[in-house]
Order: sequence, then structure tokens, then C-alpha cells
Amino acid sequence: MNKSQLIDRVASELRTSRLAASHLVDVVLESVSKGLREDGSVTIAGFGTFEVKDRKARLGRNPYTGETIRIEAGRRVGFRMGKALRNAMSAD
Repeated sequence: MNKSQLIDRVASELRTSRLAASHLVDVVLESVSKGLREDGSVTIAGFGTFEVKDRKARLGRNPYTGETIRIEAGRRVGFRMGKALRNAMSAD
């Protein structure tokens, strides 16, 4: 599912316009981004937790040339599923 499909699903579920659903999805995504920037984590009960993690600089290898390269330190977002989502994924 991509963002456009998510907007369509929200519009259908809420019986609202696609424009209103698009605004709602944008607000939710921006709120998650802001929460990660400010607090370092966002927990949505029953769904999961998004958490910012720092990665140390390290050495890597260019897969084409085999040359050793330095990979800069950076930040990434990790996700841990909540119990309800985990159960929904294993219900199939």
C-alpha cells in the first residue's frame, strides 16, 4: 500500500472527501515525524513504537569494486510491532 492508497482507504472508511483524508494522513505523518524529532520515540498503543537510533561510523565495502569505504555516522528510525499488530500478522 502506498500513500495514495492509504488516503483512498481513509476517505472510504470515514466517508469523507479524498482531500480531507489526504489532509488527515499528512497531519498524522507530520505528527509522527515531529514526535521523533522532539522526543526520540512515538508509541501507538496496539500498533507499535517508532524509535530514533544512532548509528556509529563504520567501515564498509563497495560491493562492485571491493574497495573499503567509510560510512558516516547517522540516525535511523526503527520500528517494534505492538502485540495487537503482531497477533494480526500471525493470524493468517
